[in-house]
Amino acid sequence: MKYLLSLLIAIVWLNLSDAQTTTYLHCGTLLDMTSLNPQSEMTIIITDDTITSIEKGYKKGSQAIQTIDLKEHTVMPGLMDMHVHIEHESSPKRYEEKFRHNDADIAFRAAKYAQKTLQAGFTTVRDLGGSGVNVSLRNAINLGYVDGPRIYTAEKSLATTGGHADPTNGVRNDLKGNPGPKEGVINSVEDAYKAVRQRYKNGADCIKITATGGVLSVAKDGSGPQFTFEEVQAVVKAAKDYGMTTAAHAHGIEGMRRAIEGGITSIEHGTMMNDELMELMKKHGTYYVPTISAGKFVAEKATIPGFYPAVIVPKALAIGPMIQETFAKAYKKGVKIAYGTDTGVSYHGDNGKEFFYMVEAGMPAIEAIHSATVSAADLLNVSDELGTIERGKFADIVAVKGNPLQDIKLMESIDFVMKGGVVYLK
Repeated sequence: MKYLLSLLIAIVWLNLSDAQTTTYLHCGTLLDMTSLNPQSEMTIIITDDTITSIEKGYKKGSQAIQTIDLKEHTVMPGLMDMHVHIEHESSPKRYEEKFRHNDADIAFRAAKYAQKTLQAGFTTVRDLGGSGVNVSLRNAINLGYVDGPRIYTAEKSLATTGGHADPTNGVRNDLKGNPGPKEGVINSVEDAYKAVRQRYKNGADCIKITATGGVLSVAKDGSGPQFTFEEVQAVVKAAKDYGMTTAAHAHGIEGMRRAIEGGITSIEHGTMMNDELMELMKKHGTYYVPTISAGKFVAEKATIPGFYPAVIVPKALAIGPMIQETFAKAYKKGVKIAYGTDTGVSYHGDNGKEFFYMVEAGMPAIEAIHSATVSAADLLNVSDELGTIERGKFADIVAVKGNPLQDIKLMESIDFVMKGGVVYLK
């Protein structure tokens, strides 16, 4: 009898543990992003982590079904930011902190930044460069130890010696050493292959190169080319061998040209992009990730004495203000655009500000939202799982009270966040 009772308890426990959870979302306005047309009074049905149905009207459920009232909200797919740096955040102390912080220090901060990002409605991000802690954070989020967005990470950005992502720029001579492919620094085609393979070994999902100088590196040049065309080609070919997409930080014209013609998947910032390069991007199908937020942030902070090292200030003042104007021209030209902020340069949790800057520059609100959902999923090659609210896709869903198509600044005040069927903000 005791054995039978134990067996019965075990069977009941197994049945309960295998039971599916069902959630109904009652949506006042639904932007499922399968089209640009809003729908009213809809119900999204979610089973565990997956969308199983979208139905007209407010479907009634049993007591066993969780029903969430979003009748006063506009409901959208989870937002996606294609350019973040989840490990750090700008401050006057950032340049000295790299000498003080261990990986554990970086990880605790990154976990907080990840939480802020998710709370802002960004359920997926592409992390374009850190120390490698970003890989561990991605894994911790996927295993449920930390709350945060889905992270697709480049691990460590690739640079040339003295280039934008050379980790020893600005340090004492006795600390400079000679970083190579293992550390993400390359100076030949052979190095390029080795560096990409090392990133794969380290757990990267994608590859980023710094095709030109940058604003925030402790180096004079902010726009000149820093990779040869052959090196870019090698990076792209090696990345494709391992099923990875590629991104190129780029401000200046020649560095962008080499990256686009070399087959790079996306250009980040694109500050000095001209009409010829825009046509070249259209020809090659290259995505543009503008990061207007970062441009505005660095231009503002450069006016504060001591916020940045002196060598950075003139670059920030010259390059930062240009990005929004370039974005406006690229949009009118028909360049493919995916949403990205360069958050980490700006403050985590402020990712939604980019929507306003895009609309301010001439992009309609619905297209700005499209760039952060459909286009971002396409850039990541995950359109079969994310980017729209459709049957069979992950239940990554956000909502805002009111109509963001009339007031885009509402996108800075997301007040419902679901990722994989789990509600993180309500």
